[in-house]
Amino acid sequence: MPDAISEPAIAPPTSTAPPRPSRSPYVRLLSTPGALAFTLGNLLARLPMGMFSVSAVIMIAGSRGSYALAGAVTATGMAATAVVAPWTARLVDRYGQARIAVPATAVAVCGSLALLLCVHFEAPGWTLFAAYAATATTPNTGGMSRARWAHLLKGDPTALHTANSFEQAADELCFMLGPVVAAFLCGSLFPEAGTLIGAVLLLTGVLVFTAQRATEPPTHGRTATKSPLHARGMPVLLASFLATGAVFGSMEVVTIAFADEAGHKAAAGAVLALQAAGSCVAGLVYGAVRPAGPVARRHPVCVAAMTVLLALPLLAALTGSLLAVAGALLVAGMATAPTMVTGMTLVQARTPEGQLNEGMTLAVTGLLGGIACGAAAGGSAVERLGPTAGYAVPGTASACALALALIGYVRGDYVRRDARDRT
Repeated sequence: MPDAISEPAIAPPTSTAPPRPSRSPYVRLLSTPGALAFTLGNLLARLPMGMFSVSAVIMIAGSRGSYALAGAVTATGMAATAVVAPWTARLVDRYGQARIAVPATAVAVCGSLALLLCVHFEAPGWTLFAAYAATATTPNTGGMSRARWAHLLKGDPTALHTANSFEQAADELCFMLGPVVAAFLCGSLFPEAGTLIGAVLLLTGVLVFTAQRATEPPTHGRTATKSPLHARGMPVLLASFLATGAVFGSMEVVTIAFADEAGHKAAAGAVLALQAAGSCVAGLVYGAVRPAGPVARRHPVCVAAMTVLLALPLLAALTGSLLAVAGALLVAGMATAPTMVTGMTLVQARTPEGQLNEGMTLAVTGLLGGIACGAAAGGSAVERLGPTAGYAVPGTASACALALALIGYVRGDYVRRDARDRT
């Protein structure tokens, strides 16, 4: 450059000082054009996911005086979701997020409002089941957000790893805050407030999210490929999600029973929130680093860490101290997010092209089924053996998840397309 040679006084400095640190990976992630807008809308829509079941239980039990009825109604809704959600996700893949998610959300909101009216006006019990079952059309907002990241960050596995970690942390945050917000609204305003405000937030969030058309993944129309259930490695992977869900479901029931036995039942929610908080923090940290090796190898390692750490609540329960259990749950929760992040990354890699929403919804359905089974198993263990021994149930479920993860890895189910799995 002649000018630089003839005028050395204005030449750029040749300092050997270290370069300025790069921005946080999450700042870079949310700087992706359109990402911040759809993320805010999705978070608004996702918060009610942690509100609805608690709101329904408080509302129904307060009106009808029966926790059994309230539990049966919410269980029916969960079962209906397990059946309907994959079909809704398939339609989203085929016709687009905006075209399917908005009307599906409208139907679900109508179901929530119908439940509210049936409870308020003391309609027959069967109407509660029918109304809550209608909420099964609620789209998998977390899955749709992950699908957008997969579309926007295609070819950049490191950024996609950060995005998946961010989404898992968002899940934990929403499911941690949701019950707290629901209980506060129902207690401070009126019993139906949690359901009503949750429905408004859901509809508003989905409308904001789907309005961001520039980041919406392209549709693939009707595909000749079979359901993601038939993809290589998916059955054992989804079974692992089922076992992981059993960890969550049993832990919740057993911890509530332990807190009740210790005379601090009201503190059970705060104790469980610590587990979610530990997972949320771990998810953000995990997303900020670049783990070595393929995700197919990291997944069983993460599940193994979760299995080891889940021994801590059992050991803490032996002391009889609820405070010790709370600390143990905080630490044990730190292995949850990495397990879920690596599992979801494998689901994305195994799912055939054009069926990503359906594949991720199947994983969520597996989790929901596991939560229901785990809650039943945990409750049975508490009644037969007591709350302390009940902490063996989540540990056993985690060991099953580990066995399934190892089976998938040893069989080489995740070796194919491994280049997509590297982060």
